[in-house]
Amino acid sequence: MKRLQSLIIGLVFIILVLIFGVRQLEKATGMAGAQVLNIYNWGDYIDPELLAKFEKESGYKVNYDTFDSNEAMLTKIRQGGTSYDIAIPSEYMIQKMMDEKLVNKLDHSKIKGLDNIDPRFLDLSFDPKNQYSIPYFWGTLGIVYNDKVVDSEDMTSWNDLWRPELQDNIMLIDGAREVLGLGLNSLGYSLNSKNLTELDEAVAKLRKMTPNVKAIVADEIKMYMANEESAVAVTFSGEATDMMWENEHLHYVIPKEGSNLWFDNIVIPKTAANQEGAYEFINFMLEPENAAQNAEYIGYSTPNKKALDLLPDEITSDEQFYPSDELVSHLEVYQDLGPEYIGIYNDLFLELKMYRK
Repeated sequence: MKRLQSLIIGLVFIILVLIFGVRQLEKATGMAGAQVLNIYNWGDYIDPELLAKFEKESGYKVNYDTFDSNEAMLTKIRQGGTSYDIAIPSEYMIQKMMDEKLVNKLDHSKIKGLDNIDPRFLDLSFDPKNQYSIPYFWGTLGIVYNDKVVDSEDMTSWNDLWRPELQDNIMLIDGAREVLGLGLNSLGYSLNSKNLTELDEAVAKLRKMTPNVKAIVADEIKMYMANEESAVAVTFSGEATDMMWENEHLHYVIPKEGSNLWFDNIVIPKTAANQEGAYEFINFMLEPENAAQNAEYIGYSTPNKKALDLLPDEITSDEQFYPSDELVSHLEVYQDLGPEYIGIYNDLFLELKMYRK
């Protein structure tokens, strides 16, 4: 009996120690007595000062996790291990998440500031009437070149990437849709092609470009181009902004044949445990001053038309980053091709990377 009493006392003591430890941890991390908003976003894709401002204004503690691909984000949301209240996927992935019922339908009566968004970026094909998503950033895929090596008139088309003088001097972004897409566009085909003959033609043409390819990389592309380790890169407009900020000899161009027009939108995943906080965050990011601050910090194009008035003219007047309607008409949004064709694109891209000479 005494042994049983001693065991019970010991267990109670251990439980009290654990409770005390948890409370001390909550104090140390600022979680005690605070509601939490779990945000899942791309790396370095929001001004940290805005997160601090949102915490101060709302009283929520923000937990901010990052992903490096739409596919990684989808996998984690599917698993449901973390109750993410906000996620920021790209358009084709939003389509997929809607089909799989992984996102909540939005209650527009709780959203303030949607009228600040340029109508061009609302009611798009991947989410009619914005029933599930709110525009966050948009941009294009294009070419960055160094004017010490390349003249502006020699870099206006995807086909310029095949110029022999660029041997071992091009960096490509590590993405199947992006690389195969530029191959398709260079032939006048859609970057959403499901035509196997067109895809084979694109890959055959891209193989002829491989002597010019120095590396196929991800985030490092910014550092390499800023340090002039390559003359040309294929990358996204926001990445290009960072490079150009670091090196005045770099310039960005949207190829004349057309390219990708992408959108990243805010959604509330099915995993959300704090929908009230999620709507507060959406409304916070729709405020023009916050959208402008975020756009200036990140370098991508804001869909918030009222925020444009708060940005410097040298940013909003640059047609490569805020293209005209005529130029936008030559751009395509990535569509969800379905698992079969996503697999085909990935396999062809892998073969291309292995083929490189």
